[in-house]
Amino acid sequence: MRFILRRLANYVVMLFVATSLTYFMASFFMDPRSNYLARNPRPPMASIDASLTAANINDKTPVLERYWHWLVGVVTRWDWGLSPTQEPVSGAISSRIGASVQLMTLATVLGIVLGISIGVYTAIRQYKWQDRVLGSLSTFFLVVPTPVLALGVVIAAIWINQALGFRLFYVTGLHSYSGSNFWLKLSDLGQHLVLPTIVLSIITGVTYHLTQRTYLLDTMNADYVRTARAKGLPLMTAIRKHALRPSLIPTTVQVAFTVAGVFTGAVITETVFAINGLGRYFITSIVQNDINASVAIAAFAGACTLVAALLADVAVAWIDPRVRLS
Repeated sequence: MRFILRRLANYVVMLFVATSLTYFMASFFMDPRSNYLARNPRPPMASIDASLTAANINDKTPVLERYWHWLVGVVTRWDWGLSPTQEPVSGAISSRIGASVQLMTLATVLGIVLGISIGVYTAIRQYKWQDRVLGSLSTFFLVVPTPVLALGVVIAAIWINQALGFRLFYVTGLHSYSGSNFWLKLSDLGQHLVLPTIVLSIITGVTYHLTQRTYLLDTMNADYVRTARAKGLPLMTAIRKHALRPSLIPTTVQVAFTVAGVFTGAVITETVFAINGLGRYFITSIVQNDINASVAIAAFAGACTLVAALLADVAVAWIDPRVRLS
């Protein structure tokens, strides 16, 4: 508990400094005023100033004054400000976090489980045909750009829909059913999630496959494992009791940081499948010079990453008894 509290205190300070720096950088580089000046017809300057002041992003106000007003709102009311369109940032982020969680959770779990399982399977069968075939497939999917993979999956789904004569897969969005029937709602969500889940599971799985295979091969060739084999211990028993657990330590760290991505979303996949998740919203906020939204999303992503780092420390200490949190 002391270790966790000490880490949390360090992370809170670190997150505060990083978020503050992000606010000043966003205020310096982004120009919300240009959103209004580009309109045709152009609004009156007094109206532009009033809108920018209401959102606390008026460049005519000193940046330190804007920062203090923003900080007080966050600390006292958990109010992350308004976008240039006067939309509350907190509400926009909350709704999009839900979309990202729906999109990412199943895909992340499948990618981790399948990737690690295939990595262990191919490491045990090193240089056999199973290892070569699965390794070649993983390398192929690793180098294929995500938009290309996603578009390929979409084209295949459209072809299947046309061949079946009815819509089995939806290629955009997360929901289309607006009724109250739970099972129909669940079925509708599944039809929307199948394609992005396939894409994200492949992207996640091939990474875990290749890394877990490497980690397990390293521990299989360690001296203590070879000593166990020389004493007559069967290969599978030696791997299960002596090699597998140490090989999972770096993978555990990787998995912990993957958890942060569940909440922050996947920019490319959300864009291809037209899903209004947090990753897509972050890019949109930058393009639209939305200072408050960009800072809020960056702070949330930083918090998720720091929580993942804490989980990684605790998980490694749990797996490896040589690590002591004290």
